[in-house]
Amino acid sequence: MPIEPVAGLLPIVFDLPFREGYVRSIIFVSLYVSVVAVTLSTLFSVPVAVAMGFADFPGKQFAKSVINTGMGFPSVVVGLLVLFAVSNQGPLGSLNLIFTPEAMILSQFVLATPPITAISLAAITGVDEGVRDAARVLGGTRLDVALVVLKEARYGIATAILAGFGRAISEVGSVLIVGGNITGADGISKTRTLTTAIQLEARQGQYETAMVLGAILVALVLTVNAIVVRLGDREVRP
Repeated sequence: MPIEPVAGLLPIVFDLPFREGYVRSIIFVSLYVSVVAVTLSTLFSVPVAVAMGFADFPGKQFAKSVINTGMGFPSVVVGLLVLFAVSNQGPLGSLNLIFTPEAMILSQFVLATPPITAISLAAITGVDEGVRDAARVLGGTRLDVALVVLKEARYGIATAILAGFGRAISEVGSVLIVGGNITGADGISKTRTLTTAIQLEARQGQYETAMVLGAILVALVLTVNAIVVRLGDREVRP
């Protein structure tokens, strides 16, 4: 590569706010909020999917429709609802969660739960009925049958978690509303994430910084995706 283009890129790289910890802090906030939200959502969504996959009850199809609708629910509406819930007049106002990472976690939890639940339910119901019958014939209890089905559906559930993580970490509207996109006086992120930082930097004309942040975001998502695919390949390998 010619020396001139490289030299031209150096000022751009050194002008980015890496040394002040700006980028590092927004990466940390992004990962912290998204990982906690998706973990909590998984702990809630998978049991719900298992219960719906094994039980027949009135309104089951309606519940599925609600979950599927939630997958496309506007994020800004979710942000407004969460903002109301954590505001001084809301039911969670006494917790002082407004414009905090915890409010952002709550918002991302609401957004990640429908895709994780829906895809996990599809994976569970997609397991061959013969697997359940075999577990019952061998004397397995309902819990044993459920565990066998979960083992067969584990790759689909992992895909569901990945989908939830992708929606959470790429979210802009709701986290901007409930988090406020705040940094401290020292430039360290309080509630600024990669996505809200990209939006802000682009609006201010800092396109180089926005592109670097975008590349970091894509790299994070691809890394998580590669980990899930690698684990899935190991599971299906004889």
